[in-house]
Amino acid sequence: MIKILGRMRQFGAVWALIDEMRQENPELITQQVFVILMRRFASARMVQKAVEVLDEMPKYGCEPDEYVFGCLLDALCKNGSVKEAASLFEDMRYRWKPSVKHFTSLLYGWCKEGKLMEAKHVLVQMKDAGIEPDIVVYNNLLGGYAQAGKMGDSYDLLKEMRRKGCEPNATSYTVLIQSLCKHERLEEATRVFIEMQRSGCQADVITYSTLISGFCKWGKIKRGYELLDEMIQQGHFPNQVIYQHIMVAHEKKEELEECKELVNEMQKIGCPPDLSIYNTVIRLACKLGEVKEGVRLWNEMESSGLSPGIDTFVIMINGFLEQGCLVEACEHFKEMVGRGLFTAPQYGTLKDLMNSLLRAEKLEMAKDAWNCVAASKGCQLNVSAWTIWIHALFSKGHVKEACSFCIDMMDKDLMPQPDTFAKLMRGLKKLYNRQFAAEITEKVRKMAADKQITFKMYKRRGERDLKEKEKEKKDGRKRRARQRQWGGDRQKL
Repeated sequence: MIKILGRMRQFGAVWALIDEMRQENPELITQQVFVILMRRFASARMVQKAVEVLDEMPKYGCEPDEYVFGCLLDALCKNGSVKEAASLFEDMRYRWKPSVKHFTSLLYGWCKEGKLMEAKHVLVQMKDAGIEPDIVVYNNLLGGYAQAGKMGDSYDLLKEMRRKGCEPNATSYTVLIQSLCKHERLEEATRVFIEMQRSGCQADVITYSTLISGFCKWGKIKRGYELLDEMIQQGHFPNQVIYQHIMVAHEKKEELEECKELVNEMQKIGCPPDLSIYNTVIRLACKLGEVKEGVRLWNEMESSGLSPGIDTFVIMINGFLEQGCLVEACEHFKEMVGRGLFTAPQYGTLKDLMNSLLRAEKLEMAKDAWNCVAASKGCQLNVSAWTIWIHALFSKGHVKEACSFCIDMMDKDLMPQPDTFAKLMRGLKKLYNRQFAAEITEKVRKMAADKQITFKMYKRRGERDLKEKEKEKKDGRKRRARQRQWGGDRQKL
């Protein structure tokens, strides 16, 4: 309960719960209760509140010690409050003898912030306290150097580790390889990998995954496969993440057959493709116009026990729309809504679907799709969703239907955006439909009064916004026309 309430930042409720525990079951109050609370305060960047927990603990019969202090220090450093953690450390180091864990937390925090001078100072403090850095400390510092692109310092630190008798492990080398791959220094990354093997340090799955990811990111897929084969020969079983790196590289090169072969290979070796893998290959199939292949992969995915996610539905719907398969697009959209997967981020898909249907003069089909959304219990349609639908209807000439749905929206206590109102009034004026105009105007006037908005200002703003949007569209058309003309001139040259 404390974890959940803390995550929701209901800190008053947390303290009330702890007080209830003190009255009814005081034996349940342990250090861990307060450690959880500290971590939640730290993640919320409420540093002072996190520190105050230390002072509150004795009131509940629980004395803080160096373990609790270490947890607080760690939480602050991991959540971007390393400066405050360093200040707290100086205040507390005379109360509790610092341990390697305390120094490690500070060093990690400074490295994460890119403050390498401060991180080095922590290393000096450690040595002054008679504590020898261990592999975790060195790896944190290596990570800091690598993140800052200071590879020379990283290599020097590797040598120092060996001199001190602290042999670099797989994490040490992987940190360097990751940074080199990130900056396309692939040959150098390979040299580090070879040095790792020569030193007798066995590469693990993470090391191979990092290398494969790096080579695939820069289009070196063949080398990625070579590393995959080597990894398997070394007795490491590849996971879905590794295959995903290779799959994305094939997707960038639009190599659908290679993606399908990779899926088959995964199934053969007992590493079943996950949802991300299927999403990638289905997206490529749809992009290349192979919608039937996308459907086949979808069915294969479901047969393997996987349920399509939001991304899968959006990919498939867009694929159908691009190929003009409107019935199939509608069916998948309604299924997505039925599964409770339609939320605000999918409004773009809703807009594309409605515009495509209305462009093809499939008004009833569009209404059916909209009613499916409106009737769904899991969908709380806001003004933005209604605006998408109303504007789509209006832009395709269905002015009366747009007005009718605008009234439905207002009946749900949602006020239309000013430019929507201005657009509808303009359309009704052309149709000489005064009855509809009067009904909508009266409703808007009443809603404006309830919200303490001046109707004249609302109306004026709508007309202004509408003109600005029309100007933006006009400028956009001119810009695209110039770009087409410029492209044609270049071809002639």
